[in-house]
Amino acid sequence: MRIYHNQLTNTLTQGFKPVWLVFGDEPWQKNNSLSAIKQHCQQQGFSEIIRLSADDKFDWNTLVEEYQAMSLFAAQRIIEIELVTGKVAEAGSKILLKLSENFHQDVQLIFHGPKIDAAGQKRKWFKTLEQLGCFLPLYDIEGRQLQQWLNQQIKQQQLNIHSDVIPLMIELFEGNLPALEQELQKFSLLFGSQLITAEDAEKLLIKQAKFNPFQVIDTLLSGNLTKCISMLDQLQHEGAAIGQLVWFMHKEITQLSSMVEQLEQGVPINDIYKKYRIWDKKKPLYQHALNNITRKNLYQAQARLAQTDLLSKTSSDFNPFILLADVCISLYHGQTTKNFSLDYEYA
Repeated sequence: MRIYHNQLTNTLTQGFKPVWLVFGDEPWQKNNSLSAIKQHCQQQGFSEIIRLSADDKFDWNTLVEEYQAMSLFAAQRIIEIELVTGKVAEAGSKILLKLSENFHQDVQLIFHGPKIDAAGQKRKWFKTLEQLGCFLPLYDIEGRQLQQWLNQQIKQQQLNIHSDVIPLMIELFEGNLPALEQELQKFSLLFGSQLITAEDAEKLLIKQAKFNPFQVIDTLLSGNLTKCISMLDQLQHEGAAIGQLVWFMHKEITQLSSMVEQLEQGVPINDIYKKYRIWDKKKPLYQHALNNITRKNLYQAQARLAQTDLLSKTSSDFNPFILLADVCISLYHGQTTKNFSLDYEYA
C-alpha cells in the first residue's frame, strides 16, 4: 500500500507491516517517519535494531543471513537498510523477491533512501515489497501544505503564536523544515504559553530558507517573479553554482519554446503534457506559463540566458544572479527588458 506522511500515525495502528519503504529527499519528513516507525515497533517489543548500508557493492546475502538469524538479545528485531543510491541491482532484486516469500512477524524491515523515480517504482522488487508492506514517498511541503504543517506543529507544541507570525516564518524557512522545527522548539523554551507577536519573532528569527533549482523553475512557471528573485538571492548567499542554474533555466525555456510551437500547430494540450511527461501536479503551472509567455519573450529570454552564461564565464564585473533574474523577468516582460543591456557596467 502507499500512504503519505500525514497518514503515518493512523497506519501504524492498523497492524504489522513486514516491510516499510521510505523514500524521498525532504530531511524532516524522513527523520520523523523513520523515528515514528521504529518507536512504534519498539513499543511492540522490537528491541534490537540492525543497520545496513547498501551501495553498488553490497552483498545482499548479508540481509538474508540477518533476517533468518536468531538473536541472543531480542526475539523481535528491526533491520534498517539504507539504499544509498535508491537503486537495487539485478542480483539484489532476485534476493529481495526470494526473501519476500518468507516474511514473518519477528523482523521489521525498513528500507529508506533518496527519491525513487517512476521507473524504479515499477521494478518487480519494489512493487512486490509495496504490496506486502507500505510505501511512504516523501515530497517537499510547500504552499498551503506548509501552512497546514506549521499550524499542526504549533498545536502539538502548545504554542500561542499570533497569526501575523505565520507568513513570516513561511517566508523565512520555506524549504528548510528542520530549521523551522528548531525555531518552534526555541519559541517553546523561551515563551511557553505566552503570546508570541511578530515583533518577538522578528528579533529571534534568522532567514534559513533553502531552495533548489526545481523550486525556482516551478516558481517561475507560476509567474511569481518576486519570489523567484528572492529564491535566486538566497541561492547566491548559499554559494549555489550559477552554471547549474543556467542549465536548468536553459532546459526549461527550450521545452517551453517547443510546447508553444506545438500549441500553435494545433496539438492538443493534453498530448503535449503526455509527450513531456508533465505530472498532474505541475499542469496548472505550465498552463499559467503557456497562457502568459509569448514566443517573442521566449526568444529574448533564450538570447539573454546565453549572454548570461557567457558573462558568468568570462567576466567578474557582473553579478550572474542579477543577470539570471533579468532572464526570469524577460519571460513575462520582454518588451520592457529588451531596452536594458545586460552589460550594465558599461551601458
